[in-house]
Amino acid sequence: MFRSLRRTLGTLCAAAAVLALPLAGGAHPAAAATAPEAGAADVGAAEAGAGYWHTNGRQILDASGQSVRIAGINWFGFETANHVPHGLWSRDYKSMIDQMKSLGYNTIRMPYSDDILKPGTMPDSLNHSDGKNADLQGLTSLQVLDKIVAYAGQGGLKVILDRHRPDAAGQSALWYTSAVPETTWITNLKALATRYKGNSTVVGIDLHNEPHDPACWGCGDTARDWRLAAQRAGNAVLSVNPDLLILVEGVQTYNGVSGWWGGNLMGVAQYPVQLDVANRVVYSAHDYATSVAQQSWFSDPSFPANMPGIWDKYWGYIFKQNIAPVWVGEFGTTLQSTTDQRWLAALVTYLRSTATYGSDSFHWTFWSWNPNSGDTGGILKDDWQTVDTVKDGYLTSIKAPGFPPGGTDPGDPGDPGDPGGGTAACTAAYTVSSDWGSGFNAEVKVTNTGTTALTSWKVTWTWPGSQRVTNMWNASYTQSGATVTATNAAHNGAVPAGGSASLGFGGAPGGGGVPSVSCTAA
Repeated sequence: MFRSLRRTLGTLCAAAAVLALPLAGGAHPAAAATAPEAGAADVGAAEAGAGYWHTNGRQILDASGQSVRIAGINWFGFETANHVPHGLWSRDYKSMIDQMKSLGYNTIRMPYSDDILKPGTMPDSLNHSDGKNADLQGLTSLQVLDKIVAYAGQGGLKVILDRHRPDAAGQSALWYTSAVPETTWITNLKALATRYKGNSTVVGIDLHNEPHDPACWGCGDTARDWRLAAQRAGNAVLSVNPDLLILVEGVQTYNGVSGWWGGNLMGVAQYPVQLDVANRVVYSAHDYATSVAQQSWFSDPSFPANMPGIWDKYWGYIFKQNIAPVWVGEFGTTLQSTTDQRWLAALVTYLRSTATYGSDSFHWTFWSWNPNSGDTGGILKDDWQTVDTVKDGYLTSIKAPGFPPGGTDPGDPGDPGDPGGGTAACTAAYTVSSDWGSGFNAEVKVTNTGTTALTSWKVTWTWPGSQRVTNMWNASYTQSGATVTATNAAHNGAVPAGGSASLGFGGAPGGGGVPSVSCTAA
């Protein structure tokens, strides 16, 4: 995404210059020949996604050879002057990740800048009130990333690290700057690959975000040829962690034809990325709507019927010719204009529904989870709690199953929660995170206080006033009068001894105070 176009962060980050990129017009070639397609029987193979992944033609396969589909979300902030994902000034990181999972996203693309690898870089704007982010206090930015990766993995989400910027000051056209040379870029990529070696939650690294002019593809100039740089960096990463996927974005211009920053992969046909370890390359395109920039194809009289030909030309042919998997690492829109709405509907259709094609599909991570992306907004609304159900609804058909929990397993043998007896017990704490009079947001944290793992839990409270639940995530609920009963979701019912799970909800009106909550464990 144009970092300089799309990020409106108020006082949190400096505003960047606005930049427009005209695109070359011209006729679009016919769609490339399509490889054989999988039928609906491929959909949702049970427990697909375990371990590290590799490629096979246009598909991504897990450690046991089952195909998987990346269907995820971008959560930015590590690449900014905050040096930490945004929104943690409002919420706990675990509740944020739980909500992503509850909405059906299975992967987090995590942008970062090289600043977070500088010794002693600390996060800014972390909220520790009322127990929020309690286990992040005093940690460096890299240590916060460790915590996020660990919790995402325990919940069955994968993480793709995205080297978004050389530093927090802004996006760069090339993968290096005078302040951050190529040697630093590669050293830091290797450091992250080494840091997470053996932790298959981190499934891959996006080498550099949105290379653009004067970056070229296949021109042979080592100072500008992004394809050659991606080979150098990809091989360096694989030399220390050969299990990772190497995700390579496009450029802006190839043979005089321009596209979105990072979105032009036309050069792959003649100049593919070749790495020392086979079956590791995934090509990544970015694509946006008119809320980001006006492009010639949006005003074509045939729009949106012309869009499949555009996508085929720039990146879709790679998938259709069975060259490699294609991941649309960023796409987003405010959805305010009719053009944007038609664009998103057409793109979702092009990416192939999971119900029809299963994991034999394009991969994707939507931009963005954050509401503070200035020219796209996010899946969350400005309160950092409420889901934009219309925008999220567009993505329903291309969402995909989650993955088996990975990383550190809190239920390792020897835990008090292992079979063999023990007492199931829990407590619940109710916290109001924001109250604006006409409404409020709150969280209920369930803690396993027993000596055996919980398989499910239920909480109940009664408000003294007329409050009603307006929406709830990470649990299902019923309300009878002032009494609310909430039961865990499918993904957060299992809680190890000493562990915790959370639900969140919106309610109205505000000013209701904090009721006592009872917890029933099973």
